[in-house]
Amino acid sequence: MELSAEQILHAVYGRYLVEPRDAGALARGITWDSREITPECLYVALPGARVDGASFVASAVADGAAGAIVEHDLDDAALSAARDAGAFVVLVDDAAESVTNLARAWRSHLSGRVIGITGSTGKTTTKNLVRDVLATSFSTVATKANQNNELGVPRTVLNAASDTEAVVVEIGMRGAGQITSLCTFVQPQWGLITNVGESHIELLGSRENIAHAKSEMFSALPDETGVAFVNAADDFAPMTVSYAQLAERHVACVLFDGTPDAAEHIARFTAQRDRCPAVWAEDIALDDTGRPSFTLCASGFGAFGQTDDVVRAVCALELRGVHNVSNACSAAAVGYAAGIPLVDCARALKAARPESGRQSIVATESGITVIDDAYNANPDSMRAALSTLSALSVSGKRVAVLGDMGELGSFAEDCHRRVGAYAAKHADVLVCVGDLARSIADAAREAGMPAERVHAFDTCDEALAFLKKTLVSGDAVLVKASHFMEFGRIVEGLVR
Repeated sequence: MELSAEQILHAVYGRYLVEPRDAGALARGITWDSREITPECLYVALPGARVDGASFVASAVADGAAGAIVEHDLDDAALSAARDAGAFVVLVDDAAESVTNLARAWRSHLSGRVIGITGSTGKTTTKNLVRDVLATSFSTVATKANQNNELGVPRTVLNAASDTEAVVVEIGMRGAGQITSLCTFVQPQWGLITNVGESHIELLGSRENIAHAKSEMFSALPDETGVAFVNAADDFAPMTVSYAQLAERHVACVLFDGTPDAAEHIARFTAQRDRCPAVWAEDIALDDTGRPSFTLCASGFGAFGQTDDVVRAVCALELRGVHNVSNACSAAAVGYAAGIPLVDCARALKAARPESGRQSIVATESGITVIDDAYNANPDSMRAALSTLSALSVSGKRVAVLGDMGELGSFAEDCHRRVGAYAAKHADVLVCVGDLARSIADAAREAGMPAERVHAFDTCDEALAFLKKTLVSGDAVLVKASHFMEFGRIVEGLVR
C-alpha cells in the first residue's frame, strides 16, 4: 500500500485529529501491532478487550509511522507526539472497518492478477503451494500464515505493491455470506475451492449449505474473464459450479484431481459441460516417511497459451500425506494456466516445505518421530493426518494423540465418532484428550481397537505424562486437535 494522508482520509470516511505536515507524503504498509512499526507505515489503533491500540499511537509515530487511525480522541501527549513527528491522526467510527475500506481503495491500484483460495481443508497449504509456484515467474504476495479473516484478508491486499504480478489471498469462512463480503474488495479474477468438507457445519447445518457458502468464491469471479479451479474429486464440486452459474456467466473451469480415480472424476465432470483443461496425478506412491511422488499431468490448456496435448512431469513432495497430492495438483493447475511450464511447477512443488504445526515431522533425541499437526483440526483433516501416520514406516508403534474439534455444534458427537472409527484402522495406540474426544475413544473401541490401546485424558498435561512413560525409540506420534486445545504444548513436551 502507498496512499497519501488525503487518500486515506477519504477512503476511511474519517476526519483529522492531527493534519499531516506533508500532505503529499505517502504511507507505505499497514500494521495494528505497535511492535511491527516500520518507517512511513500506517498504524491502525484497534481497540481490544485488554489493551487499547490507541495507547500506542505516541510510540508508533515516534518509531516512524506516517500516521495513525483511531476510534476516539487521544490525550494531549499523543496528539503532541504526532504533531512533533509530522504524522497525521485520523478519527473513524470503526478502526477495523477502516482496514477493509483501505483495502477496497487500494485494490483499484493493483495491476496484477488476484487469486482467491478457500475450502474446508487445505486452504493454507494450497495457498503456500500456489504462492511458491507463481513466485518462480512472477512477483508474488500471499496471505501470511492463515490470516484469512476480516483483518487478515484486507491486510494481504494492502501488502501488495501496485505492480505486484500475482496476489494470492486465502479467504476463510464462518458462515454464509462471509466470502461474498470479503470478495467485494478482494475482487478475485481467479478462484480456487480446495474441497467441501464438514468444517463450520455447526453454523451451516449440512455439507450442501457449506457448498453453497464456498461457491461464493466462484460467484465473485468476473463474467467472461474469470477462471474457477475446481476439485474434480470432490463430490460437491458440481454443486459449487452450479450455484455460481459458471456456465451461464461464461466463467472458465480448470479441473484438478490428486486421486487415483482422476480419469473417472474428470470424465464425469466434463460430461455435464464442455471439455475443461485439467491437471491430475498418475502413479501416486508414498515413501516410508509418507512423502508422495507421482506424475503430474496436464491437458487442454490451449486457451491459456499452453498446449492442448497431454504434458507430464515427474513430481515429488516434501509434504507428507497423499492428500497433499490434490493440493499440489491445484497449485500446478494455477501455475500452468498462468503460463509456467509444468516441469517448473513440479520443481517448485518439490521445494515446498510445511509450516510449523502442519504435519511437520520432528525426530527427538530419544528416537521418537513426532508429526506436529497441532495447529488446527476438523474431521476431514483428522482423517488425512491419520492416513499419513499409517503410511509411515516405523519400527515401533504408531500413536495418534487426538483432541477435541470445534465448530461442529450438534454434529460434534457424530463427527468425533467417525474419526474414532477411522483411527481404529490407522493407529496402533490412540490417546484422546478432551470431553468431545472421548467419543473418538468410544468409537475406536467399538470399531475393534483393543481397549488397552485406547486411552482418554482430560488435559494435555495428563496425556503428555502418559506419553513420556510409554513411548520408546522407533515409535511415531501424531499430535492433532483444534487450536483451542493448545496441543502445541504436547509437541513441545515431546521434543524438548
